[in-house]
Amino acid sequence: MLSIFKKKIIVPHVRLSGVIGSVGKFKQGIDLAGQQEILKKAFAYKKNRNVAISINSPGGSPVQSHLIYSYIRQLAKKHKTKVYIFAEDVAASGGYFIACAGDEIYANSSSIVGSIGVISASFGFKDLIKKIGIDRRIYTAGKNKSTLDPFVDEKEDDVTRIKKIQTDLHANFIEIVKNSRGEKLIDPEKNNTFTGEFWSGEAAKKIGLVDGIGNADQILRQKFGENVIIKKFEKQKSFFAKKLSSSMDNTIDGILDNIYERSIWQKFGL
Repeated sequence: MLSIFKKKIIVPHVRLSGVIGSVGKFKQGIDLAGQQEILKKAFAYKKNRNVAISINSPGGSPVQSHLIYSYIRQLAKKHKTKVYIFAEDVAASGGYFIACAGDEIYANSSSIVGSIGVISASFGFKDLIKKIGIDRRIYTAGKNKSTLDPFVDEKEDDVTRIKKIQTDLHANFIEIVKNSRGEKLIDPEKNNTFTGEFWSGEAAKKIGLVDGIGNADQILRQKFGENVIIKKFEKQKSFFAKKLSSSMDNTIDGILDNIYERSIWQKFGL
């Protein structure tokens, strides 16, 4: 006897939002430790075969980006799950690195996508401390221990060393993108795909960085029907953590953390 009841299709949905890595003492962006349990629960939920992940991140720590990417792929392989990634305002730099864990990637037409590159930034304070009469003393064991010290003149060897590290990280990023997108990438050399440039979602589709245009609700209903149930998996902040985070925003550390975080978002006009 045939059942008149259709089995409901449930797609777990995880949202990753923020700068990747630790943003401050009491303010956390996206990192593996903070998202591991939520991701684990989403992939294991009722033996489903599909998981949706929305990403809204301008990037951050390359290590945390790689850890989260690898963990998603590990769970997908373990549970034989297809992963759908959705870029929200921005999935750039480390945000796009994580997006590459998806079997399919979607974006809004106005999303910012790409920025496949590596950046390091700092300030030089040598003239400042001289002007205000501070005499800095530093003692090291190991000739390269004070590499890129902001209180002395920049050294050519230090710059060469950091650029070598950046080149290695960039090569790893490119390899991840190529393995993820494969033949979907359209003439990456001509389109400057790996130069750190970023695009709108519509333009990113044309060069193969995303598979289509649409948000999680639209695409999942197209694929699984209007009756699909999109079950959200979110990490809840405790009342104490919310109050502590709010109070820290008014401290010097909190203000500096907020300036740093805003500077990363504002690079992409957000």
